[in-house]
Amino acid sequence: MELGLHDLLSLPKRLFVKGYKETRTKTTGERVRLFLEELGPTFVKLGQFASTRSDVLPPDIILELEKLQNHVPPFAFEDVKDTIEGELGGQLKDYYTTFQETPLAAASIGQVHYATLHSGEAVAVKVQRPNITSTIKTDLEILEDLAMIAESRLEWAARYKVQEIIQEFSKSLQAELNYAFEGRSAVRIANQFKEDEHIHIPKVYWDYTTKKVLTMEYVQGIKLNDDEQLNKVGADRKLLAERVVRALFHQVFIEGFFHGDPHPGNIVAKSGNSIIFMDFGLVGRITPDMKKQLSDLVIALMRQDTDGMIKVITRMGVVPEDVNYRQLRKDLDQLRDKYYDLPFSQVSIGEAVNDLFSIAYQHQIRIPADLTLLGKTLLTIEGMVEKLDPDLSIIKMAEPFGKQLLKERYHPKRVAGSIWQDLAEYGEVISELPKNIQDLKAVVQKGKIRMEISMPELDQSLKKLDRISNRLSFSIVLLSFSIIMVGLIVGSALMRQSTLLWDIPVIEVGFIIAILMFLWILFAIFKSGRF
Repeated sequence: MELGLHDLLSLPKRLFVKGYKETRTKTTGERVRLFLEELGPTFVKLGQFASTRSDVLPPDIILELEKLQNHVPPFAFEDVKDTIEGELGGQLKDYYTTFQETPLAAASIGQVHYATLHSGEAVAVKVQRPNITSTIKTDLEILEDLAMIAESRLEWAARYKVQEIIQEFSKSLQAELNYAFEGRSAVRIANQFKEDEHIHIPKVYWDYTTKKVLTMEYVQGIKLNDDEQLNKVGADRKLLAERVVRALFHQVFIEGFFHGDPHPGNIVAKSGNSIIFMDFGLVGRITPDMKKQLSDLVIALMRQDTDGMIKVITRMGVVPEDVNYRQLRKDLDQLRDKYYDLPFSQVSIGEAVNDLFSIAYQHQIRIPADLTLLGKTLLTIEGMVEKLDPDLSIIKMAEPFGKQLLKERYHPKRVAGSIWQDLAEYGEVISELPKNIQDLKAVVQKGKIRMEISMPELDQSLKKLDRISNRLSFSIVLLSFSIIMVGLIVGSALMRQSTLLWDIPVIEVGFIIAILMFLWILFAIFKSGRF
């Protein structure tokens, strides 16, 4: 609407679109969600991506974007066959003994079919939709143009660097279009749990996997929100909940590489109360520095340390120059009061982290995308676990991982490495100091040095002095004008004898000159804007 697109569509909608009045009653978030669903797969993915950015969008919009679904029909089996044969370089029967024509599931980018290999293994084959790459490429170009227009017209878009966010989304979506990337992510997470028999990641069959075809082990399980089936097989809900949480914390705090979309369809239970993770199109990365900042943030919140929270948020995000630190402190104090004297067992890590990110959003502080994705992931996991075992304390389960982080942070080898890195950086700065001084000296000698000093108080004082001097000048001119006019009038009354000067219209000429001077000075003062 702010970009001017609304005016192009408002009249036809009002006249021809059935139900237009009804849609006007929907909330902004609902209209945004419906709008994205109508635009197609790229924009649905954009909405799903944006739902992880709680530092950029308000909570009501985030809530609606989380409901985005890929309502798309499956594409023809002939297209599936052509894609597989084109990618693998042979006939479909050369690779699969059986191949089910009806897909198990269909999404905006691809669909999944059941098949068996000649070796007898059951597999799930994900095949990309035909021409989806070119469609998404065109949509991304449109989004980049819109982002550029938005930054040029809207202050908030420029402040949040919308073009960078779209580039980040474009990179994420292009990676999702490469099924080989998803396969590598699955293998990486599988390696994290190779010693854990209770966490299973489907095997990737690389001989039958390309950018557009992904062949993985076919696994079956029970969705963790399917109460009826869980009760039927006698699943241990408490044990399942603990294993899900422990697996996620291991991915985040130990490995720094985690499943970014852990909804009930992507995490299922199998016999023996084991957990299966599926669909690795969306993953997150947490660097050692991010892990430190995240742990510092939660610790500062639990300790009611507002200064600590401000320091951590400032370090982890991009803070605008004009941020109001006084209001930021006030908002964090209110958040601190929310968790005042609250037992650890009753604290939601996901809620706490997202509360902090919401405050960052209010003050236009940009948080790294992987951290906001982690916040959403924690909330999703907590909601899932709460249904399995309402008494399970997420934060208590996080304690051993927190201790592990502290051990890693203060391990002698890590401390020594950090000190050595700092010394190396300082040494590099010192070694370059003579050259930098020579460069500065050359610039000064050429008279090209430029210094800008901003003192708001001094600027205000100077403006006040300008106003005072202009008003004084105005008063002097007005007084001079009055004196001239009085002198001319008195002189004309006393000197009634005829002279050469008397024959000249002195009063009229003086009056005109004084008027012109008065108007010129008055115009100059008002033009300066400092009257």
